[in-house]
Parts: sequence; C-alpha cells; structure tokens
Amino acid sequence: MTEQRTIIHPRLGEVTLARTSRARRVTLSVRPSGAVRLSYPWRFAQARALEFLESKVAWVEAARERMARRQPALSPELSDEERTARIEELRRAAREDLPPRIERWSQLTGLRYTKLNIRASRSKWGSCTGQNHISLSLFLMTLPEHLRDFVILHELCHTLHHNHSPRFHALLDRLVGGHEKALNRELRAYTTGR
Repeated sequence: MTEQRTIIHPRLGEVTLARTSRARRVTLSVRPSGAVRLSYPWRFAQARALEFLESKVAWVEAARERMARRQPALSPELSDEERTARIEELRRAAREDLPPRIERWSQLTGLRYTKLNIRASRSKWGSCTGQNHISLSLFLMTLPEHLRDFVILHELCHTLHHNHSPRFHALLDRLVGGHEKALNRELRAYTTGR
C-alpha cells in the first residue's frame, strides 16, 4: 500500500512524499533530473519524515550540483543525424582501441575473459557474465584513457569475483595502485548519456 503526494519545499521545490508499507525506514533519493523523493514507513509520522528532509537539504543540493556537473558522452544539443554520426564514429574508434587494450590488460594481470562485445550501452560502462563474456560500451571512448583502463580492469576483476565483495575491491584496488576510490569518484563525473 502506497500513498503519494507532492509538496513544494521552500529551497528544494517539488518533493514527492511516498508513505508506503514496503518501507522499513525513511529514505531520500535524488534522480538525475533533480527530482526528490522522500519515502517513509506507513506507521511513521509525516512530521518526522519532513524533519528528516529538513536535515538533508544541504545533501540534496550537493547531489543536484554533482549531477548537473556530470559530463554527458554526447552533447544534448546534437541533432538526430549528428548523434547517429557521432555514435558510428565512437563505434569505429572503440573497435580499434578496446580489443587490444583489454587483451593487453588481460596479459598483464593474468585475468582471462572468454569473449568481448562492444555495444552502444547507455546504462553502464561495462559488464561481465558468469561465463566471463565482457561487454564494453562504445561510450568508453569519451573517457580519458586512464578511466577506460579502470573500467576494463573492473570488468576483468569480475572474471575472478562475480560480485562486488571485499575480495573483488581488494583485487581492483591493488591493480590500480590503491586508487580505486579516487578513480570511482572521477568516473562518476561522466555519464553515458542516458
């Protein structure tokens, strides 16, 4: 059971309040569009949920600012024709750059993959299946080279650990010289353009 309504907050503008039987605690989320949603348990007082929102106003503003600074892989001003041409250009560059790059890292690390696909994925930079098939987004070509390498190493680590366990992170951190957190932060400044 969910009851939803919208309020206008003096600093944040529209905020969706969702009182739901599924919620176990108060949660606050900010969408890439900047939309704010406050969810809270059915038996929780709305006044207390709003107090929580007030305590997080600065956090919401910072999250919106971070999202606004994200650099899209493709400029939103491109026409459909320009966008298609740019994607084909990125596809050609990815087919030339990514296979030898992942092969080099595979040789250097000893982490083996069984197959590589290059896709126009906008939901993620890369993925690895249980059979160690790796997919990389052609939008990786919009990243600086060191972040391309970071994404590839991330996926290669999944050939050994098919999860985000402490062992996975320890391996990735070791392979990037102890800079996993910093590189993740840097990568979050970019977007595939969803």
